[in-house]
Amino acid sequence: MSTLDGVTDLADDLSLLRDLERRLLVYKFAIEELMTKLRILSEEFDYVHRHDPIEHITNRVKKPEGILEKLRRKGLPLEPDLIGDHLDDIAGVRVICPFVSDVYRVSAMLARQHDVDVLLTKDYIATPKPNGYRSLHLIVRIPVFLSDRVEHVKVEVQLRTIAMDFWATLEHKLFYKYDDRPPADFVDELMSSALIAAQLDERMESLHRRIHQDDR
Repeated sequence: MSTLDGVTDLADDLSLLRDLERRLLVYKFAIEELMTKLRILSEEFDYVHRHDPIEHITNRVKKPEGILEKLRRKGLPLEPDLIGDHLDDIAGVRVICPFVSDVYRVSAMLARQHDVDVLLTKDYIATPKPNGYRSLHLIVRIPVFLSDRVEHVKVEVQLRTIAMDFWATLEHKLFYKYDDRPPADFVDELMSSALIAAQLDERMESLHRRIHQDDR
């Protein structure tokens, strides 16, 4: 590749990144819409009910560089207006719940909202991943009202318990340290830890049910 080609490629990348940054605004707005819905549900449960099924919420929008790299890796067209057709995880919201039953309760409450369209559900709680990962993933589409149009934007929602989040967060950090190539016994230990976390969820869920039965 000549120097001129390299300069052209760099200029093209910079132009693409600028276009992506503009396009990502609508994903930021979609997250804000969804966060508002979740905060309303959480505040309602704080005031009206005795138990709030939402412990805390985090969110993120994928960085333009990460999107560009993923599109290239998958051999997809580098067109900012089409990124929503090809990628489901551009915008993400993570909901941490106290108990497993809360995960499904929050999921059901979101699905009942008339302007939330649940496109896909992946239940890694009922069927954990081979490494032990557990979580409930939803791909939802919600409307974003702009000055001249309405855009329906996809957001990935991950719902998990405190124990699931603890395991997943540390698993990610440990795999990063091993550059995604950990020794075999390390993988076995992680799976064992995932089972312990699942057992802890079951025991805490059982205590939660007992308390509510005693309140009746």
